[in-house]
Amino acid sequence: MKLEVEEYQLSDDGVIPNSNLPVLVYRQVCTHENNSDWFESTFVKNGWTNNWRDTILSYDHFHSTTHEVLGVGQGAVRLRLGGRAGITVSVAAGDVIVLPAGVGHCSLPGQSGYEIVGGYPDGRSWDLLTGTEEERRTALSQIKAVPVPVTDPIDGVQGTLRNYWG
Repeated sequence: MKLEVEEYQLSDDGVIPNSNLPVLVYRQVCTHENNSDWFESTFVKNGWTNNWRDTILSYDHFHSTTHEVLGVGQGAVRLRLGGRAGITVSVAAGDVIVLPAGVGHCSLPGQSGYEIVGGYPDGRSWDLLTGTEEERRTALSQIKAVPVPVTDPIDGVQGTLRNYWG
């Protein structure tokens, strides 16, 4: 499968660390009747587990212990990536976002009627950080220790992700 990929590089803003690895957005990966089921089974098949279905938190947060994949199962949503000085990305059913550890993300106000399927490489445990001064030192060292996944959440081993993240 040849994926249409957008890549976004987000720098540390002093609050949200972001990452040296780019955020990847895969457009219209699937158009199944139930995208959420397809995303979850595809993520699991490719080793991105510890899955969930919900919306995205409406405040800036990031994970220092794992990368994250977000598949839009239903509806559409506008997300802010990278913290207050970051970018806005609109995604719709069938799109996927792969977030490196440390990248801030949140849904913008007024977003509803959508469903996200999330997952983590090798089912890694996630933390929930907001960029407080107390979190920063530990978060920076933890982010550096998160390995690049062996598989892409959509196309598996030797997949698209490795072309962008090495």
